[in-house]
Amino acid sequence: RLIVEITRQIRRKLAVYLMMMALPQKKYYRQRAHSNPLADHSFEYPASPTEMLWKPIFPAWNNERYCVEFLDIGCGYGGLLVSMSPLFPDTLMLGMEIRVKVSDYVKDRIEALQKTRSPLYSNIGVLRTNAMKYLPNYFEKGQLKKLFFLFPDPHFKRTKHKWRVVNSALVAEYAYFLSPGGMVYTVTDVHALHEWMVQHFKLCPLFEAVSEDELSGDPVLPLLEKSSEEGQKVARSGGTIHRAFFRRVEDSFYVK
Repeated sequence: RLIVEITRQIRRKLAVYLMMMALPQKKYYRQRAHSNPLADHSFEYPASPTEMLWKPIFPAWNNERYCVEFLDIGCGYGGLLVSMSPLFPDTLMLGMEIRVKVSDYVKDRIEALQKTRSPLYSNIGVLRTNAMKYLPNYFEKGQLKKLFFLFPDPHFKRTKHKWRVVNSALVAEYAYFLSPGGMVYTVTDVHALHEWMVQHFKLCPLFEAVSEDELSGDPVLPLLEKSSEEGQKVARSGGTIHRAFFRRVEDSFYVK
C-alpha cells in the first residue's frame, strides 16, 4: 500500500510539473506597468459591434452565439478570467489589456489551458485594445452583466488623472453597456484611487452602491484579490485592499 501511495504522489506531482511546463512563463512577457491610454497606439477595431468577428478571440467556443457578458478592463495577466471560467462555463468573458506583451501572455496562457484542460476555458478570451476609446466598437447597449476594474493604474500625478480608467464620461459609457442589474466591481490598494472611483460612480444616477453583505452569495467575490498578480503582491506585503461595488439601476429611458 505504501508503494502504491508513493507512486500516486509521484504521478500527481509529475502531472502538475508537466502542466506548468506547458504554460507560458511570465518572465518572458514582462513590460512596464504604465501606458498612456490617450496616445495614438496602433489598434485594429471594428466600425461597429455587428462587424466584430469573435471567432478568433474564442476559437474553442462551440456555441454559435457570441455575446460577451463579463468584461475585465485592464485584465493584466488574466488571473480573474482563468479563475471565473469554470464557475460560469456558459458565459463568454473577455479581458481587455492595452500592453502588448501582457496581452500576448494572456492569449498564450488561455491557449495552453485549453490544450491541457480541454474542454475547460473555451469561454474566455483576451483582446489588446484601449478600453477608454473603443468600447462602443465592440459592445451593444445593455450587453454586459459584470464589469471589473481590478487594481487599475492609479496615475498618481494630478496632471495624469485624465488617464484614469474611471471618470465622469467613462462611467456614463459603462452604464450604457451594462444591463439593468449588472454589476461593477472595483478593487485597489490605493486609497485615493478608491475614493476617486467611488465618488464618480456615486455621482452617476444610473448606479447604486452595493454592500458586501448584499453580495455574500456572489462566487466572484473571493476571487477578486486572490486571482490577480497585483492582489497577491498586496497580500504578501501586508497592504490594505479597498473594494467597492455598484449596480446598474433601471431607468425610465432604458430600451432593450
